[in-house]
Amino acid sequence: MRPMVEITDLHKSFGRVEVLRGINIAVPPGSVTSILGPSGSGKSTMLRCINHLEKPTAGAIQVDGEYVGYTRNGDTLSEISGRALARQRAGIGMVFQRFDLYAHMTAIENIIEGPIRVLGKSRTSAMEEARELLDRVGLGDRARAYPAQLSGGQQQRVAIARALAMKPKVMLFDEPTSALDPELVGEVLSVMKEVANSGITMLVVTHEVAFAREVSNEAIFMADGVVVERGDPDEVLRKPNHPRTRDFLSRVL
Repeated sequence: MRPMVEITDLHKSFGRVEVLRGINIAVPPGSVTSILGPSGSGKSTMLRCINHLEKPTAGAIQVDGEYVGYTRNGDTLSEISGRALARQRAGIGMVFQRFDLYAHMTAIENIIEGPIRVLGKSRTSAMEEARELLDRVGLGDRARAYPAQLSGGQQQRVAIARALAMKPKVMLFDEPTSALDPELVGEVLSVMKEVANSGITMLVVTHEVAFAREVSNEAIFMADGVVVERGDPDEVLRKPNHPRTRDFLSRVL
């Protein structure tokens, strides 16, 4: 079976600082992959490379068999146009740490913006689907609320609904609970579990070890820009082999 996401020898440098040093990952369709590791290990940078928010220094990324940001002619990769990249990104949903909702738009307006502008849907159709998504994330009664009127957990659930509105092949979550108060984390993780159960391919950068163990098909531990350990979540997170993984988990837990 062709991987939904395939990362090959990915390198990323910022000036002289090499953040990613040769990442190789294949993610099967419909699976959930949790990515853990200390701050500065390159987790978020790798996620941002997948949808080309960060341009790789070297290596390649394919989503559903298509190179992200490039087209291949023989052995040569050529950059694609901005419009073509926007089309690719439409199929790669991303949920950030800080919600990034438009403050001047209501919850439902935030959700319909992409489907109308990028996918060309009618406002009526986009509104109908947005209401269904708000119901799905437990916010059907908050459609007309502005972000400032929502809790952090509610804003993050709107952000998840907004990403799902684009009908993505892949969902990327970049530490989606790290900016939330502890009592709000559970409501976001509950929605993420529902998304995982729907069969969409997910890559999740997280420190939520219990979530990673319960929901993931694979757990990956990164440190210093490389994959240190990966495998069955129960094995990696309960009985890690690498000392870096053991040290990290002892601190987190």
